[in-house]
Amino acid sequence: MRVTKLHNNRICNSVFLLAAFLLCFSASGQDSFEFVVLPDTQTYVEEYPEIYLDQMQWIAENKDRFSFALHVGDITQNNNKEEWETAKKGFQILKGKVPFAFALGNHDMGSEPGKFADVRNTTMANQYFSPNEIPNLVESFPKGTVENLCSEFNVNGKSWMVLSLEFGPRNKTVEWANEIISRNKDHNVILVTHAYLFSDSTLHDKEDWWQPKDYGIGKEKGEEAANNGRQLWEKLISQYENIKMVFSGHILKSGVGTLVSTGKNGNKVYQMLANYQKGVEGSENGGNGFLRIIEVKDNTISVKTYSPWLQKFKEQKEHNFSFTDVELQ
Repeated sequence: MRVTKLHNNRICNSVFLLAAFLLCFSASGQDSFEFVVLPDTQTYVEEYPEIYLDQMQWIAENKDRFSFALHVGDITQNNNKEEWETAKKGFQILKGKVPFAFALGNHDMGSEPGKFADVRNTTMANQYFSPNEIPNLVESFPKGTVENLCSEFNVNGKSWMVLSLEFGPRNKTVEWANEIISRNKDHNVILVTHAYLFSDSTLHDKEDWWQPKDYGIGKEKGEEAANNGRQLWEKLISQYENIKMVFSGHILKSGVGTLVSTGKNGNKVYQMLANYQKGVEGSENGGNGFLRIIEVKDNTISVKTYSPWLQKFKEQKEHNFSFTDVELQ
């Protein structure tokens, strides 16, 4: 009988340990998810559509892996019919597979093709996309347009909200975003806007032609006035403890930057610039298809940079890094 009891005890202990291991494994992995951030695709849709479509195909093929895909803007180079048709074809690959949202960049607006943000004309973007076809969309602003999008995702029991804001968000856009976030404080918020962070990891707030206020749209006043990165931080991002991440593109030079700032409530905000287009130092083939893979797991945000086209990662620390002790809602 002793042997039987000992044997049974060992079985019970083994079962208990296995159950505990599985419970711990499940608990540690339950908050884990990944999403994709697409840097400026403008050179691809103009010169290398095969690379752009390969990016989208790879994301779609990994539909069980990625919770959503976000585009930081400058979807097109010249804001013309041919390029928007290519852009549309890429997003159609994701349709029904991976939810997506996008911001509009300076190359996605203008008085005519080839004029970039001289005026805030987004006719072409709204001709090829409508809010009705943006997955998980909660609101758009102005209503009926794709200029500013608010998308909502439930991931592993947590509520996430993505605000995709226009190039140089207007005062009235910032007011709209404030109103949305103030009534959704139980959501973790990701903000995507085209121009926000310089490659020296500082906010747009100095004499530099890259800033929205230095384009034609920067001449507007009142509720139509554009905001640079520093103003967006002060008026919006710093005000809420549930804003967790900010993604942007636009800037050349190294094309990358990382900034961690503390909001007024003592919370950390993780802000990232990524751009690999033509003109960025060392760029080939319009960026060779590099995109960002963001993993959120156990209060850690991990960032990797990968090219489906080359089937290769960038291993340098500015392209491959993590943030720890991230507090989520």
